[in-house]
Amino acid sequence: MNVGGRKRIAAQLLKCGENRVWFDPKRLSEVKEAITKSDIRALIRDLAVQKKPELGSSRVRARKRLMQKRKGRQQGAGSRKGKRTARLPRKRAWINRIRPQRDVLKKLNDSGLISPATYRLLYKKAKGGFFRSRRHIKLYLEEHKLIKQNEKKTKKPSVQKKKGR
Repeated sequence: MNVGGRKRIAAQLLKCGENRVWFDPKRLSEVKEAITKSDIRALIRDLAVQKKPELGSSRVRARKRLMQKRKGRQQGAGSRKGKRTARLPRKRAWINRIRPQRDVLKKLNDSGLISPATYRLLYKKAKGGFFRSRRHIKLYLEEHKLIKQNEKKTKKPSVQKKKGR
């Protein structure tokens, strides 16, 4: 005997879809005998007819991926959308590059290791984007022998990386 009609009535009473209605397989004969809504209500009270829990999307994989991203993983070329300049704007990249370079030049000038004329020349070159990094400035100074060699200051300038920038 078909229990489709009973399933429809039970779904109506349980306020859910027919797919979520569950009949106890051991008490199927009782379900088949139920004709009216009140019969089915009695079976719901006796737990012969129940509502299955709603299924949702599992967040396990999403949480796992998020934890990996927090560790700095999963950020490779295949995961990126947009150009490099969309992720780090050109202006911010320039700021990150020019500030340390200008700090190096300022320290060299203040300590007297380069002349004001050399400082001005290097400053303009830095502004024009000639230097790639602080290290490039130091290499340029060594190649062109622009560092003054004083009696007191024979060692090369120790330029430390600034924190917070």
